[in-house]
Amino acid sequence: MSLEQAPLPLGPSSWAIDAGPDPLAARQGLIGAPLARRDGPAKVTGEARYASEVRLDGMLYGALAFSTIPRGRIVAMDTSSAERAAGVALVMTHHNAPRLHSTVELGTAERAAAADELPVMQDDRIRWNGQPIAIVLAESQEQADHAASLIDATYQPEPAITRFDQARADARPPALYQGDPLRQTIGDPWTALAESPHTVDAVYTTPRHHHNAIEPHAVTLAWDGDELTVHDCPQAVTHLAWSLAQVFGIRQDQVHISAPYVGGGFGGKMLWQHQILAAAAARLSGRPVRVVLSREGVYRVVGGRTSTEQRVAIGAEDDGTFTSLVHTGVVATSRHNNVPEPFIKPARCLYATRNATFEVKRADLDMLANTFMRAPGEAVGTFALESAVDELADRMGVDPIELRLCNEPAVDPSSGKPFSARHLIEAYRAGAERFGWEARSPRPRARRDGEWLIGLGCATATYPYNRFPGGAARITINRNGDATVEVAAHEMGMGTGTVQSQVAAERLGLPVEKIIFVLGDSSLPGVVLAGGSQQTAAIGGAITAAHRELVGELLKLINCDSPLAGLHPDEVGTIPGGLGRLDDPSRSESYTAILAAAGVDTISAEATAPEGMEQLEWSMHSYGAQFCEVRVSVITGEIRVSRFLGSFDCGRIINARTAASQLRGGIVMGLGLALMEETQVDGRSGRIMNPSLADYHVPAHADVPDIEVMWTDIPDPHTPLGAHGVGEIGITGTAAAVANAVYNAIGVRVRDPPITPDKLLRHSPGR
Repeated sequence: MSLEQAPLPLGPSSWAIDAGPDPLAARQGLIGAPLARRDGPAKVTGEARYASEVRLDGMLYGALAFSTIPRGRIVAMDTSSAERAAGVALVMTHHNAPRLHSTVELGTAERAAAADELPVMQDDRIRWNGQPIAIVLAESQEQADHAASLIDATYQPEPAITRFDQARADARPPALYQGDPLRQTIGDPWTALAESPHTVDAVYTTPRHHHNAIEPHAVTLAWDGDELTVHDCPQAVTHLAWSLAQVFGIRQDQVHISAPYVGGGFGGKMLWQHQILAAAAARLSGRPVRVVLSREGVYRVVGGRTSTEQRVAIGAEDDGTFTSLVHTGVVATSRHNNVPEPFIKPARCLYATRNATFEVKRADLDMLANTFMRAPGEAVGTFALESAVDELADRMGVDPIELRLCNEPAVDPSSGKPFSARHLIEAYRAGAERFGWEARSPRPRARRDGEWLIGLGCATATYPYNRFPGGAARITINRNGDATVEVAAHEMGMGTGTVQSQVAAERLGLPVEKIIFVLGDSSLPGVVLAGGSQQTAAIGGAITAAHRELVGELLKLINCDSPLAGLHPDEVGTIPGGLGRLDDPSRSESYTAILAAAGVDTISAEATAPEGMEQLEWSMHSYGAQFCEVRVSVITGEIRVSRFLGSFDCGRIINARTAASQLRGGIVMGLGLALMEETQVDGRSGRIMNPSLADYHVPAHADVPDIEVMWTDIPDPHTPLGAHGVGEIGITGTAAAVANAVYNAIGVRVRDPPITPDKLLRHSPGR
């Protein structure tokens, strides 16, 4: 047997702090290969069925009516016209809704999935403008929508805080994020700042942003006694099953969540009031129910990213070394939840300094609960931090890349932990060469093409590596040599099934065509969340653990004549189609032979991955260097992003095609943050004023150039697959790179995105 055919070791039984690299090797060339998504044909042909496309016998259609005040009580509600409308089967309000338990807020319990801990339609209280006050069930969607519009509510308003500038005066320090206070001070930053020969001290603001997944939030469900079956589009099927069980006072195993396809989710596809109301109304009516939120409904019911005000101050020596780093500020949150935007996270890990202070305060508003949105903290935190670094470089007359690299830390500056893997310098050097950074003029307005001023900008990207506990998998092999891998995971467009089929095929020694990957169902093993850029690591660790368990079960079937008889799992490894001895690779058996000899058709094993202990010892992050070229019209102030390149350090890349798609998608979302996205709120009433894609602008094809992505592909030796997440890092640093390029083009520094033409023309030094 050649070296290339030698057995693949099974890998560590646990990822202890010093376990070293996971021995997954690209024996078949699958790891890193740009395989097309296996679910692609089903999606493009319409075979894939989403939550709003599931039809149940006798199904009713639901529509919500929303409050129009930010705080107060309902004193009267006339539903008579709605009840008499054609096709209406039920109008449910707080007067006739079933008694329900309060929701459990995400982060306060292991399997919680709600954005807040409010009771749903249990009283007459109004807590935000847009809160559901009634649900109408009818025989068609059109009938339900019409009837909901006939509901007339009378309110007793109460004093409400609906403007961020109102709330800031009473901001509370420090905010808590996932139970940890968002506050830290190292050394004496204020004295060091005052004594520094070079400083920048500026305030940056970011507005509210809203989720706009291509698939609006939708749910189709039915009761069978106390058993609830839910077709939904969540990012956490097990969490949703547990949370709904808590609300309705039943066991988790009485709730079955099915979500094989999710049409996009960036933190907002969790538990909101529409799912609870649909289930409550279905129970009251005795019929299955479908509720599909309109685009406006998404803005009324589903939270997004909250607004921030950030102060960044940096002091530096003549050689560029940072002497002080200050990143503080305030975020807006609702009174009834606790998801502050942790914008200080990038500043705590990116730059070396002996003196620093970080703090996030929260200001409570009477508004819809905000929630996680792609790269919470890092997306807007890198805008402020990386804009400030660029401003300092401009004032000092130094190259902004060199200023960043001369402040590279040897260890994590806020925790003192060593970095598990950090190749940011390599990413910057390679990206700058590919992008042609040497063509940048340090002087704004130096490059012109007719009416267009051309500028280049850069910024650092970062996002932490995560691996949450609870990842489990079940592997079943049959006598034909086919393997089924089952995980309660999620496919939101990132290629989960494809990537993990590659991982399973490589580990089992099977062709990827022999792998059937099953996900999107709460009855499957694991407590997996598609969030925090950690699903790949969580599932990879689970597959590794289940594979070890499977090998143990296979060895139990071995008879005494087998060359593998009497061996421990650590003494065998994977060969193509079976198992072989590590000490003598020529002595092996195929899966088919093992099962046939034992007289069994299938064998299964299930296991949970060990908890992510690697994060206790190492500072673990993905990094990147974002490069942007913009063209700014001196006549209209129009901004066109003409080129963009992201150079990333994300550990081992498992699938080059899906990784590139994820990185590009994040960059596109970052372009929206920089140039157009803003949830506009009427400060008088707290009502969102642009609840549609006609008024809330997201990047369209004409706004997005060809985006080039590249990566170091250097495995992290301390993660199960050597990989870090790629789903969220793309958005980080992007807005700052755009803002820095705009400044380089036209000489106007915009600290309050979106960067719109009026802001440029208002401050332009001349056209």
